[in-house]
Amino acid sequence: MSSGRPARPPGPGRAKVAAPAGQVSEYAAAVLSVVDRIPRGRVMSYGDIAEYLGTGSARTVGVVMGRHGHEVPWQRVVLSTGDPAPSHPDEARRLLRAEGVPMRGDRVDMARARWDGH
Repeated sequence: MSSGRPARPPGPGRAKVAAPAGQVSEYAAAVLSVVDRIPRGRVMSYGDIAEYLGTGSARTVGVVMGRHGHEVPWQRVVLSTGDPAPSHPDEARRLLRAEGVPMRGDRVDMARARWDGH
């Protein structure tokens, strides 16, 4: 259903997530590249990735991960609270623990596990 408003083109702080069928947008490719570089035992939040890229938001990163996350170590992208990916939390916890990610109960210990991209 349409909101009746014309779509706004990407601008400062807005990322183009959609691409023609079978292709990945430049923004999606950038997100996937960052996720692919997160080392074992470390994580980034959705918002961390958007901030690192200097564009988009936690939500746009989430859209990319929802569409293409299976192509990268998706479990290394978590909520800012340290909660795992909401789509598959039990599987994410299992994979994170297997990688040695520091945990506090069922959440990632963000103070110890957050990767700054460098």
